[in-house]
Amino acid sequence: MDNSVPNTSDNLMPTRWQKLKKSDFIYHFKRDKVAMVSFALFLAFFLAALFAPLLSPTNPYDLMVIDIMDSELPPSWMEDGDSRFLLGTDDQGRDILSTILYGSRLSLTIGFLAVGVQLVLGTIIGLSAGYFGGRIDSFLMRFADVQLSFSTMMVAIIVSAIFKASFGAEFFSEYAVIMLVVIIGVAEWPQYARTIRASVLAEKQKEYVEAAQVMGFKAGRIMFRHILPNCLSPILVISTVQVANAIMSEAALSFLGLGLPVDQPSLGALISIGFKYIFSGAWWITIFPGIVLVSLVLVINLLGDWLRDLFNPKLYKG
Repeated sequence: MDNSVPNTSDNLMPTRWQKLKKSDFIYHFKRDKVAMVSFALFLAFFLAALFAPLLSPTNPYDLMVIDIMDSELPPSWMEDGDSRFLLGTDDQGRDILSTILYGSRLSLTIGFLAVGVQLVLGTIIGLSAGYFGGRIDSFLMRFADVQLSFSTMMVAIIVSAIFKASFGAEFFSEYAVIMLVVIIGVAEWPQYARTIRASVLAEKQKEYVEAAQVMGFKAGRIMFRHILPNCLSPILVISTVQVANAIMSEAALSFLGLGLPVDQPSLGALISIGFKYIFSGAWWITIFPGIVLVSLVLVINLLGDWLRDLFNPKLYKG
């Protein structure tokens, strides 16, 4: 007869999902209605953009379904509106709702990828400046200060103009998404570099870093495997803000004619296309994409503000 007691430690061990549900992050999130509403709206924007081909009434890139005779039709609830086009059509006869869904997809894609470029550049430069210090720190931070002395849009416009002059307008239009990701990424990396450098300066004075140095670990391993994980909170906060900034930068460049081509409209390009028609009565071509752009940037910024307050105990009131 086996009198052994079954080992129930595995059953009592909480899963990762249970740990997450009981974490302070979820606790404060549930208590903050602004954060919950902002996240729900952002999730709705994200899913709508992700499933744009399924949700869109028409494909705005398919020339076979576009009829120029349907151009500048008002929203369906207005006089002379067409039930096929809920939010009306643009100057080329494309459905506004479909172009907004596809445009949101492009804007979010550029925003996330541009922040990825900023994160990679800023992390490498910020870690190196903070960890090594001395002349390396001075050189890298002075370089960042020089770039920060110019506005982001000025840097983006200059780099965009250089790319167009170097590769030609046709090449730029063909690879516009990649070009914009690189342009916005290069223009905004100092924000990450300065934030990460400040965190590294605080972390490298702690005992675990000294212990790693005594054990003979290489600088790269100490920076990326030991220091960087302890800098994730400020990185997460700044990333949410930078996604919103990247989307706005892309919209501004597209509005100025330095962004995506007409046949691949983002939200900024849609606003630019419809701006010349706003006083002729076809206000919906600009207004609806503008409302979506402002709402998207607003909810991302609200999430960023909540994360900033959450990770800063001195500010958080919840």
